[in-house]
Amino acid sequence: MKRREFLKDVAFSSLLLSTPSWLRGQAASPADIALVAGENPAAITKEAVNLVGGMKRFVRRGERVIIKPNIGWDRTPELAACTNPEVVRTLVEMSLEAGAKEVIVTDNSTNSPQRSFLRSGIEAAAKQAGAKVLLPNPYRLKRMALNGAWLKEWEVFTDFLEADKIINVPIAKHHSLSKLTLGMKNWLGALGGARNQLHQKLDQALVDLAAFFKPALTVMDAYRILVRNGPQGGRLSDVKLQKMVVASIDPVAVDSLAATFFDLKPEDLPYLALARDRGLGEINYERLRLEKRKI
Repeated sequence: MKRREFLKDVAFSSLLLSTPSWLRGQAASPADIALVAGENPAAITKEAVNLVGGMKRFVRRGERVIIKPNIGWDRTPELAACTNPEVVRTLVEMSLEAGAKEVIVTDNSTNSPQRSFLRSGIEAAAKQAGAKVLLPNPYRLKRMALNGAWLKEWEVFTDFLEADKIINVPIAKHHSLSKLTLGMKNWLGALGGARNQLHQKLDQALVDLAAFFKPALTVMDAYRILVRNGPQGGRLSDVKLQKMVVASIDPVAVDSLAATFFDLKPEDLPYLALARDRGLGEINYERLRLEKRKI
C-alpha cells in the first residue's frame, strides 16, 4: 500500500481488510505512528498504543502520570467537544497496568470545570479506571520561564511540572480561529491566566508550549470529530463519526495526520512547519513508519 494515497482516502484498502486477524497488530518493532479504526473506542485506543510499543514503553513502575484530555466544554460525548471518555478510561487503565504509582486526569476548562468534567463523562470514566481527577486549582499555578521563541513565561499548573510522564489526549476538532484544534493546542488547558492573549501569535505559542511540556505519548481521539462550529460545537450535525485513534511519540506527526481528517494538508496549519523547524517532530508523517489497522 502506498502511503501517499492516504491523503486522498483514509479508508483502508481491501488488502488490509483481508489480512488475517492473527497477523494484525504484529510488528517486528514499534511503529513510529499508528492509526487504528474500529467500532469500539477503547479497543482502538489500546491497539494504537500497543502498535507504538505498548504503555510499558512510556510508563515505568512507580511513576506519576498525568493524562491531559480536552475537558474544555460543558458538552456530552456525542457532541465531540471533549475527548471521548472511553479513550481516557483506557489510557488510565493501561498506565496503571504498566505500573504507574498514580494517574492524574486534569484540564483547565473554558466552561465551568465542575459541569465540564461531569457532563463530558470523563470524570466518572477516569475515576472508575482508578485515576485521581483534579479540577483546576488556581493555587496550583506557578509562573514559569517557558523560554520559548515567542512565549517567554506563563502561569502553569504545577501538577504538570511534578509528573514523571505526561500523556496528551486531545480530540480532533474544527476551530473558528486556528482552523483546527489538535494536540499542540491542547496544552492551553495546562495553563492559567488570560489564555485568549495567546491568540495574538497562536502558531508561535503552540510550538513554544509543545517544546516546554514534551509529552511522552500523544493519543489523538478521532472517534467523533467536530467538523464545524468548533471548538465547542453544540449540534449533532457538526459531528462526524470518524471512528479512529492515532498514537505516536511524535506530536507533530499526530497533528499532521489528523489534519487530513478535515481535508486539510499539514502545510495548511502554519504551526506544524514551525514545530518541524524547531526539531519537535516530522510534518511529513509518510516518512515515518506508519502502521494502520482496522479492528
